[in-house]
Amino acid sequence: MLSLTEAQVRELLPMDRAIELVEAGLRHWTAGRAENHPRRRLQLGSSAMLHYMTAVDLETGYLGAKLYTTHPQTGAHFYVLLFSTDGTPLASIEANALGQIRTGAASGVATRYLARAGAQVVGLIGSGFQAQTQLEAVARVRPVREARVYSRSEENRRRFAGEMQAKLGVAVRAVASAAEAVRGAGIVITATNARDPVLLGDWLEPGMHVNAAGSNHPRRRELDTAAVGRAGLIVADSVEQSRMESGDLIAAFEAGAGGWDQVQELRDLVRRERDDQITLFKSNGLALEDIAVAGYVYEQATRT
Repeated sequence: MLSLTEAQVRELLPMDRAIELVEAGLRHWTAGRAENHPRRRLQLGSSAMLHYMTAVDLETGYLGAKLYTTHPQTGAHFYVLLFSTDGTPLASIEANALGQIRTGAASGVATRYLARAGAQVVGLIGSGFQAQTQLEAVARVRPVREARVYSRSEENRRRFAGEMQAKLGVAVRAVASAAEAVRGAGIVITATNARDPVLLGDWLEPGMHVNAAGSNHPRRRELDTAAVGRAGLIVADSVEQSRMESGDLIAAFEAGAGGWDQVQELRDLVRRERDDQITLFKSNGLALEDIAVAGYVYEQATRT
């Protein structure tokens, strides 16, 4: 059984390819050739938590599980266990970077179908680990000329702006407020660990597309009720999983701002209906996305 490290994943999995792999996996799911089981969590008395999720893609021949632990003192530790569909163990893959890349890739797929074709300005709330690949993926599918980033730490947002401008070759500017980051943007990204909303519906403008990628807990949310309510098209990577852990949608729907019957799934690759429509992608992260990119990483590793 092959063992692959974080460094190998980063070397072998470029964002362009990850976006294509995630979209292909979603298409296989729609065609009945793949299956995804939502995340489950096991809480331990020590404050540690085990998170696990599984998927199979019969089209590519891969089966696997994403497992990770979290603890306030020891942090998070991520792994993907990859098997062939005949049950043969293939690889154990360190999966922190893999998860970061595939989460960005899912937003890349959503942006490809939901954002206006000419969207060139990105407003980003959050400057951490996940924000990097969120911006990178959006820049791969839209002609981004400027990104504005806000986070609570001025030092962090300035560092993020400098690093991502150098990496992507587009203008990235740190700004002093979340509202300033959002104003006039065609694409808005939230990638925070906030418990309470960081994006307000009053800030949204006709034609904006929002990727909400930071929260996957039923009691955390990045979007207020008005932001969800203003979306004319809401897409989730999995409605089943969103019902369990998407605090953004759970809170808004409980407050009367829409309902689950209006949420579509990313695998259906729906497109915006009008240029002035506000669209929302609520990302939770799927095991099927992990397996899609893990299979590719395994293939590349065995060819080198």
